[in-house]
Amino acid sequence: MERKNKLRFGLILIGIGIIIGLIISAGFDFTKPSDANPSALPPASQSSVQDTAAQAGIQALDQLSNAFASIAEKVRPSVVTIFTETTIKSKGIQMQPFGDMFGDEFFRQFFGIPPGGQPREYKQHGLGSGVIVSPDGIIITNNHVVAKADDIKVRLIDGTEYKAKVKGKDKRTDLAILKIDAKNLPAIKIGDSDKLRVGAWVLAIGSPLSPELAHTVTSGIVSAKGRSGIGLGDVDEDYIQTDAAINPGNSGGALVNIHGELVGINAAIATRNGGFMGIGFAIPSNLAHKVMTDILEKGRVLRGWLGVYIQDINENIAKGLGLEKPQGVLISSVQEDSPAEKAGLKTEDVVLAIDGRKVRNSSELRARVAAAGPGKKVTLKILRDGKEKEIKVTLGEYPEEQATAAVESKAAEKIGIKVSNITPNLVQKFDLKVRKNGVVITNIKQGSVAVQSGLRPGDVILKINRKQVKNVSDYNKVLEKVKPGDTILFYIQRNEAKIFIAFTIPKE
Repeated sequence: MERKNKLRFGLILIGIGIIIGLIISAGFDFTKPSDANPSALPPASQSSVQDTAAQAGIQALDQLSNAFASIAEKVRPSVVTIFTETTIKSKGIQMQPFGDMFGDEFFRQFFGIPPGGQPREYKQHGLGSGVIVSPDGIIITNNHVVAKADDIKVRLIDGTEYKAKVKGKDKRTDLAILKIDAKNLPAIKIGDSDKLRVGAWVLAIGSPLSPELAHTVTSGIVSAKGRSGIGLGDVDEDYIQTDAAINPGNSGGALVNIHGELVGINAAIATRNGGFMGIGFAIPSNLAHKVMTDILEKGRVLRGWLGVYIQDINENIAKGLGLEKPQGVLISSVQEDSPAEKAGLKTEDVVLAIDGRKVRNSSELRARVAAAGPGKKVTLKILRDGKEKEIKVTLGEYPEEQATAAVESKAAEKIGIKVSNITPNLVQKFDLKVRKNGVVITNIKQGSVAVQSGLRPGDVILKINRKQVKNVSDYNKVLEKVKPGDTILFYIQRNEAKIFIAFTIPKE
């Protein structure tokens, strides 16, 4: 019986299989049409759907293209090309190896060589970009574009050229403000760089590589904000990073948002081959606007000052301080009578944020404090003994370095040194032991009597001719009383030692 049942079941399955095969071979279609199944539509309908989708995509791209074109058309006239000329002096050829045999004069006349040791001059030309920010000719550019220039020319988009005057330069932000004698210029609208979002579209406009490529427009997105610690020199680093193409000559040009507003001043690139590699940096427009306003209204840039010595936190320091992970910025010491001391900040405090914005490294904290300006009340979120707390600080004014280049004394020129007041930056740079009274030597001219006598950068001048020197003003006053041919006595501190150095100021 069981065997018969199995045979009957097998015959039933075979019969069902034959029936299904006949249905399939007959081409019957039991599939119901569905809006979600394009393959169920007739060929003509499928083609129509595809055409509609393609057309919608083309329209979207067309709208984006028109938006970029409109922005470029609006903004390009506000960007200028900057030409600089700098006089470079170099020493002449020395003929010393033959002097004993024939004399230098013989060889100079025989080969037509100018007198040995005489300085030669040649002109060095530079190219950059700038942005018109007021109809009466105020232009923002980078400090490194015009820093050493003897002559500056500005060319507008219509080819008109003007001589430019420097209203002010700021090395720490790498910004400079120029003025040309013109009216009714197409000034750009300055936007709010704090509102810029990572991923937002931006355009970069400038004059890369040569004047023939002036007003080049490139597009990209904001790759990051608040970039710092990227090794661009002694500047406050708080950059906008973008992948919009930036090349040499773009420096000082405009970075604009999709509304045609200035959100950054293009400043630098990160590269391994000298060309663009998708990593460009721009100075935020809010910082540029503050620097411009300070220079035009006050004649100098005012910066906020906290009065602390700070350092980054690595894994080892984090472990030593008992932190869960490296974060924030460590206060290594607090200056006496500083805003930080008055507010109650202490050594070993870890600054986590300023006004609600996280702080990732010491460069970022310095830049934000400086940009806030003197008199500004800021809230610091700190970590102390494992507990977070907030401390409000009223920032002071940063004691700017003052070079003696403006001193007109002939004696000062003959000495060949530049000095500055002692500042936190210089204390860290030269590891100074003196942190109050005195002036620090920041630069010495090669071959000068100062070098020959043994003075060095980083020496702190405490006295000159037995007169106390507390600051640059005291230094200038003392030098005004000496003249070429006089002997001058310096009392300096070098590391832990205090020594005297004396020399006669050259007459020629």
